[in-house]
Amino acid sequence: MEAFLKRTQRKSSALQEASGSDYDGESTELKLAILSSLFPDVSQEALLESLLAHDGSVEVASSSLADGQVSSPQKAPTKGVGWSQTSLRCFASKSSNPESPVSPEKAKLLSKKGATLHLYDPVDIAEHTPCSIIHNFLPQEEANALLREMLEESKTFEKDTFKLFDNVVSSPHTSTFYVETQAELDTQKHEYFYNGARITLLRVKSRVQEAVNAEIQHRINTKYPNGKKLRFQSPDPWSPNAAFVNCYDGPQQSVGYHSDHLTYLGPRAVIGSLSLGVAREFRVRRVVPKDADNKTAEDPNAEGQISIHLPHNSLLVMHAEMQEEWKHSIAPAQAIDRHPIAGNKRINVTYRDYKASFHPKYTARCKCGIPAVLRVVQKQKETYGRYFWMCHGGNVPGKENCTFFEWADFDDDGNPSWDKERYRKSISGPISGDQQPKA
Repeated sequence: MEAFLKRTQRKSSALQEASGSDYDGESTELKLAILSSLFPDVSQEALLESLLAHDGSVEVASSSLADGQVSSPQKAPTKGVGWSQTSLRCFASKSSNPESPVSPEKAKLLSKKGATLHLYDPVDIAEHTPCSIIHNFLPQEEANALLREMLEESKTFEKDTFKLFDNVVSSPHTSTFYVETQAELDTQKHEYFYNGARITLLRVKSRVQEAVNAEIQHRINTKYPNGKKLRFQSPDPWSPNAAFVNCYDGPQQSVGYHSDHLTYLGPRAVIGSLSLGVAREFRVRRVVPKDADNKTAEDPNAEGQISIHLPHNSLLVMHAEMQEEWKHSIAPAQAIDRHPIAGNKRINVTYRDYKASFHPKYTARCKCGIPAVLRVVQKQKETYGRYFWMCHGGNVPGKENCTFFEWADFDDDGNPSWDKERYRKSISGPISGDQQPKA
């Protein structure tokens, strides 16, 4: 917004500037900034709707707004998240019921092949992606305090090193890992430790836990077939006991498309992601499996991609369908708006529920003698959605993959077969297929 306000004015009066034909080719963001400066008491949604109603013409939109032709003018929110597009639900069929569960068939994505659909409205995000978002999640002072603390901690963060196609590479951002100690778990204090230091994440965790559980239940009731949880999704309350913290320093630090590891989370994992500092784009795309005779890798643009904008102090919930059916990334940016506290840095805290039954002492071990990793088939239609254990040594510099492979066996609640107390064989049984997959 500062860039727009500092732009050199090309006409003497604000109204003349807004109505000038030389703005017809400008971006929607700039047009909104102009209208917002002229009509500060009108909400961003109403301004954008006026633009859309008048084919993007600032001149006609400003005239209609000046004449009072805007429905339900609203004061701009005092705790906004920047401008946002009008909700896509404004253009939905009036007969549609957003509270009714979706059909078992996957809804067609609005994004087009090779294109990016940008979403800002929480209702749109929940409708068209496997995520939900809560803006202004923490009180402002607490969010800023946590940001300052994590910025100081981030000085000790390191880049991950891993193997990619036989080459040793480093991640394009830094990160660290916080986990509850066993002693803390035993005494139910539930505090995170890192290098022996207690951190503010403890105070935030309980609110993240409450909010995520509420979002999970709302999604089950409104988005899943028959209002029931997904197969393999745990019926237990989500209880985070670990957190990955990432730091993106500057617009070019990013992370490519991936699915998060399920090894300690189990199937249908839910993750709560708190964003602090600079706003960045979180992009998602649905994985499209291939036929058996199609030897090519998945097309990254098969369904297009959806961009969710994550402002400071926003909580994004990645729901139970995310890791198996979608991939996500943080896209590099050409430029970013500096944050008054973080400068050009973004801190991302991802809270995770590590399951006791997926502790390495229970999970499969490969021929290398190290715990195997849990993955899911995403590329092959014949075995799509099946879980399996495989060697992870090939991802570690200095190690080679062995040939270990084993199909995973879970009941409908995601309990592994070795958890005798909780496991109950699924009536429907595992997905058919016995060939080793391409995950």
